Amino acid sequence: MTISVLFCRNDSIYKTLPDVDVWDADRDALRWPGGTPVVAHPPCRAWGKLYKFAHPDPGEKDLAVWSVEQVRRWGGVLEHPAGSKLWPHMELPHPRRKDKFYGWTLPITQLWWGHRAGKATWLYIVGCLPRNIPPIPLRLDEPTHVISTSHGMRKGMQRYRKHCSKAEREHTPIELARWLVELARRCGN
Repeated sequence: MTISVLFCRNDSIYKTLPDVDVWDADRDALRWPGGTPVVAHPPCRAWGKLYKFAHPDPGEKDLAVWSVEQVRRWGGVLEHPAGSKLWPHMELPHPRRKDKFYGWTLPITQLWWGHRAGKATWLYIVGCLPRNIPPIPLRLDEPTHVISTSHGMRKGMQRYRKHCSKAEREHTPIELARWLVELARRCGN
């Protein structure tokens, strides 16, 4: 079964995976015709903790709303930062709850799949029960990097960690990409 991945970077790792139909900026995900389960990565800067400092392009914020609608219609998974303001806006369920679309939220940390930062993430899933998701790897080691510096942390301090580059913040680790595609496949059954 082919899985559609929406709103990827042009250099996305998803383009190396078999049976994956990738919609990056050049293809314009809003032209996606539907029909398959999705892995949706809509832009998050207008919805995240630092949204007040974001300068999204006109209409960019609406891409996440549209993505939720596609996940609800076709099944699949939407990935966004933990605590995204998209959750209350679209009445997405908090972890351990379900919504009227039988969707549910799985909190993860991308470190488990090889990201150098913890990168707390929420996955909104429709079409796959919690007991049917692929096995989740568990890592208990400390991340070596951060997405942004905690208040007052400076180089030389005990808990200081290097920052991830912008590209690394935006890329999905290959193992997580494979896991999300497998999860979306299970949402289509």
